[in-house]
Amino acid sequence: MSGIEGKIVAVTGAGSGIGEATALLLAERGAKVVLGARRTERLEALAARIEQAGGQAAWIRTDVTRRTDLAGLVDLARQRYGRLDVLVSNAGVGLISPLDDLRVDDWEEMIDVNLKGVLYGIAAALPVFREQGAGHFVNTVSTAGLRVVPLQSVYAGTKNAVRTISEGLRQEAGDSLRVTVVSPGAVRTDFTERMDPEARERIDRMMETALSPDAVARAIAFAIEQPDGVDVGDIVVRPTAQA
Repeated sequence: MSGIEGKIVAVTGAGSGIGEATALLLAERGAKVVLGARRTERLEALAARIEQAGGQAAWIRTDVTRRTDLAGLVDLARQRYGRLDVLVSNAGVGLISPLDDLRVDDWEEMIDVNLKGVLYGIAAALPVFREQGAGHFVNTVSTAGLRVVPLQSVYAGTKNAVRTISEGLRQEAGDSLRVTVVSPGAVRTDFTERMDPEARERIDRMMETALSPDAVARAIAFAIEQPDGVDVGDIVVRPTAQA
């Protein structure tokens, strides 16, 4: 199936930022979207907004650190729409801080959300894609993994781990599945809310030239809309002012 219209697309982290923008854009272009995030009030409001604009949306509370929640997201897509064509694994946290601060709980949360959350999505969707004979994984990573800088060691490590796993998955996928990684640079979201103060100050300065989440959503849509047999493997989307 080429294009976006009619595709069933599940999106994690859909409650705000890139996930919300992606769901809105894909629904506008005719996809049926299945929304997953922890904040149910945001999911309900987003689904209502999509439906009021003439689109179709389903939602379920999804904590990507729970394997059963990812299974539930995929199951909802199949129950409501009969299949799943694309899984956008977008949920992520960036609890950036100096390693000397030893914020081990933050490290573990980034591993659980950014890395294990993607793996749980693969575990839920891969058997479905194999059964269907088609499917597309889109994983949001980061330019932080392309240019590692102080304060971002663990965050960049989780994103690079997803990049590595995605490449391995692509090679194992055969000619019927597609795998895309999208690496956003600075994007205007609520990403800095829980950061270390030093890191937050540094990232807030970057926000002056940051992208809108819509820019990343368009990159994701570009990968999804390609014809069968065309796999857009890696997309980097960053502000022109970003080093």
